[in-house]
Order: sequence, then structure tokens, then C-alpha cells
Amino acid sequence: MPLNFSAVYALVFCAGAFFPDRLTWRAPFAMLVVTDLALNCFYQFVRGYEVFTPAGLLFQACNYGGYAVLWWLGRRFRGTRNLVGLLGGGMLGAIIFYLVTNTTAWLLNPFHNPEYTKTLTGWLIALTSGTKGWPQTWEFFRNTLLSGGLFTALFGAAWKLTTSESPAEKGESAEGETEAEPEEAQA
Repeated sequence: MPLNFSAVYALVFCAGAFFPDRLTWRAPFAMLVVTDLALNCFYQFVRGYEVFTPAGLLFQACNYGGYAVLWWLGRRFRGTRNLVGLLGGGMLGAIIFYLVTNTTAWLLNPFHNPEYTKTLTGWLIALTSGTKGWPQTWEFFRNTLLSGGLFTALFGAAWKLTTSESPAEKGESAEGETEAEPEEAQA
């Protein structure tokens, strides 16, 4: 999979939009904490990257802030039946997440990237080209936007297909109402 091509953005957004109140934030954030802890342990103890530093942990907390914005945006779409509107919300969430996390990477610079000077140029570099030796950050943005849109559409369509009434159920309830009306009129 391409870097930053992930279902997580859409999952957090759709959890806010679709999950029952008791699970709406607990389920996605519990999943994020468990997987991030496992991944950070892997990178720290297997790959040798310093991830459990104050700057690294603050950066991780800011990522959770980005996810909280995604979840909050999903809550604004709660009850939306329009799949196109939901898709737009998911893509907007992916854009916001990208801006929040890349701006945080520029501000905190937890990996000490020399390109991330505290100037407008440094911020634009953080949003477009990124650091040497890694794919350009506009590619991350593209993958974030594509995966956010794709997975929001898939999750939204699956939710709509599995939770809406079938035409047979709608017809039965309509027939039941028409049969009950004459009985009520007789009473």
C-alpha cells in the first residue's frame, strides 16, 4: 500500500457519524491507542528509532487531536443519508487531518528535520516536499485524500446497505398501516 493510504481517517470519521453513542469515540480511539503503542514499540525496540521522546509523544498527542477533529466532524454528519455529502465530509476531514499533522510536524520537528525552519517557507516545505530521503509530503496528502474518500464511501455505503429497510419491509409496514386505519375508523 502507498504511504498514508489508510482506512483509519474514514473509520474515525464514520465512527462519529454512525456508531452508537456508547461506542462512538471509545472504539476508534481504543483501537488507535493499542495499534500506536504496538507500532511505537516496534519502531523503538526493533528498528531503533527514538519514538518515546517528549517531542515524539507530544507529536503523537497532536495526531490524536487531528483524529478528534475527524470524529467531531463525523458527529456533524450524524444521521446523514446523503452518501455524496458524507463523502465530502470524509474528504474534508482528511484535508484537515493532513494540515493539522503536517503543521504539527513542522512546529515540533520531533525528528530534527533541517528543512523545517520556523518560517513560512519551512511550513510550505512541510506541506509540499517534506524532508529528503522520504516521499514528498504532497504524495502523503494525495494518498490521505484518496483513501479518506474511498474508505468513507465504502463504510458509508456498507452502513447504508446494512441499516436501511428493504423495499419488502417498507411495503409490509405500509400495508399494516392501511389495514389498521379502517379498524381505527370503526372504533
